[in-house]
Amino acid sequence: MLLPHEPGPIGVFDSGYGGLTILHGIRQLLPEYDYLYLGDNARAPYGPRSFDVVYEFTRQAVVRLFEMGCHLVILGCNTASAKALRTIQQHDLPQLDARRRVLGIIRPTAEVIGKLTTSRHVGVLATEGTIKSESYRLEIQKLWPDISVTGVACPFWVPLVEYNEADSPGADYFVKKRIDQLMRLDPAIDAVILGCTHYPLLMPKILKYISPGVRIVPQGEYVASSLQDYFARHPEIEQQCAKHGIAHYLTTENPDKFKEQAQLFLHEPVEVENIMLG
Repeated sequence: MLLPHEPGPIGVFDSGYGGLTILHGIRQLLPEYDYLYLGDNARAPYGPRSFDVVYEFTRQAVVRLFEMGCHLVILGCNTASAKALRTIQQHDLPQLDARRRVLGIIRPTAEVIGKLTTSRHVGVLATEGTIKSESYRLEIQKLWPDISVTGVACPFWVPLVEYNEADSPGADYFVKKRIDQLMRLDPAIDAVILGCTHYPLLMPKILKYISPGVRIVPQGEYVASSLQDYFARHPEIEQQCAKHGIAHYLTTENPDKFKEQAQLFLHEPVEVENIMLG
C-alpha cells in the first residue's frame, strides 16, 4: 500500500553513487526541499545488465520510494533512464498511482544541448548500456533533428571513480583512450555530454585530453534547472514536495562504505541507512 497524499521528500534513485552528482546539483539550486536518496549499490553496476533486469530493479526502487512518501522520483541514473523510465511512466504509474511522477535525466540534457553546440556535432561518453540504448541520440534528434550524435562506451570509468582512482596516473590511459576514440569517429564534435553521473569526478582528466574548444556537458546543473522549470509548470506536484531542507540516504549495501564514497561526491558527511529491495 502506498502512503496517503501528504507532502514528502523528492526521491532520487541511482544504481550506485553517481546519482549523488545529480542530487548535489539539484540541492545547490533547490536547497529548501527534502530529498531521499536511494542507491542500489549491492546490485551495481547497472550498465552491463539487460533491459528487463534494469527495469525490474528500477521499478522496485521506485515503488519503495513511493512507499516512503515520495510523490516525485528522479532516476538519477542514465542506465535506468535509458532502459526503464518509459515503461515505468507508461505502464506502472497508472497502476501504482497516476498522481505521482517519475522523471529521468536524459531528456533535460537533450533539451539544452542544441544551445551548446555550434557545429551541430555532439559526442556522448557513457556506459555500455546507455550507448547501446541510443537514448541520447533518439532524444536529441527528436528535439534537434539537425544534430549528429556519436557515442562511445567507457567501461572502466565507473570503477576508476568508485575505487578512488580518479586522480591516479593510471586513469589517464583510460580517459585519453575513449576521448581519442570519440574524436576520431567525428572530429567535428564541439560538445561532449558526460552521459554517466560518475564521470564529473574525472573532470580534471577529461579536460586534460579533450580538444581545445570542445565543451564538456555534465548533467547536474541542467537537471536541476529542468526540475525548477518542471515545478513552475506543475505546481500540483511541487506542492506535494516537503520543504525542510533535509536529505536522507539509503543504500542496499554497507552503510559505512556508502558514507565513505558519498563524501567523494558531496564533500560533506552523511548519515546512511541500509534497506533491502526485491
